Amino acid sequence: MSILTDALESTVNVVAGMISLYSVIVAAKPRDKNHPYGHGKAEFVSAAVEGSLIFVAGSVIIFEAVRTYFHPRKIDSLDSGIILVSITAVINFIVGTYTMRTGYKNNSLALIASGKHLRTDTFSTLGIVAGLLLIYFTGWLWVDSVVAISFAVLILITGAKIIRRSLAGIMDESDAKLLAQLVEKVNANRNENWIDLHKLRIIKFGSILHVDCHLTVPWYLTVREAHAEVDRFSEFVKKEFGESVELFIHSDGCENFSCSICLKQDCQVRQHDFVKRLHWTIEMVSDDSKHSLKT
Repeated sequence: MSILTDALESTVNVVAGMISLYSVIVAAKPRDKNHPYGHGKAEFVSAAVEGSLIFVAGSVIIFEAVRTYFHPRKIDSLDSGIILVSITAVINFIVGTYTMRTGYKNNSLALIASGKHLRTDTFSTLGIVAGLLLIYFTGWLWVDSVVAISFAVLILITGAKIIRRSLAGIMDESDAKLLAQLVEKVNANRNENWIDLHKLRIIKFGSILHVDCHLTVPWYLTVREAHAEVDRFSEFVKKEFGESVELFIHSDGCENFSCSICLKQDCQVRQHDFVKRLHWTIEMVSDDSKHSLKT
């Protein structure tokens, strides 16, 4: 039953891998008239399907393991079975690690999900091998069902996590980690003309990050000068996160109350004294209000 558990997982892997491959091909297609934001969300759908397949497989395994527990079967060729399953664990670990690294490098949720799935299979297989060794030396057949059920639960948890993450992508859930990285880097490299930052949003479509925000600049800048500040901000973000970032930035003119947080030293129209350098936080930059601080 333990080996059948692993075999069913491997079968699901093949099907899920085919789905992932197709989703990566679709996601790589350029934008067109009907898909102005590209096809990146195909990867989220793929991950949801893969997670569902994993969840179904885990449920089937638990059903069969419970039945086998009450009606145990005779086990033959346990020694050769252990060796064969151990080899598959090593192969899964190597392929899973490579797939995960490639996924993180290219911001591909489909590849990351497949890689994590394979890595999880590796650890579950090692647990199955340990259970089989126990059966080999003790003859306790009930261990077979217990091991199968234990790792079926692990499979269910993995499937649920993949489904949860894919749904988060489909629903454009905010990526707190990416947002925190961006805020940290902007805080450390702030230009004196970047007075305030708000309404910051990050959405991921495949390998492309779409970032939009409002940037407050000195009110007296010409349209061309304000646009230059927007371009400077865009170039900074692309330098930090790669060329796969698409930005939409709206510029706002500063108000009188902005003087208290404005870093510009040679401002000829300052109305109030500088009070403090505002350290932007995720809450501040995500706020829908026009300015982070009003006095």
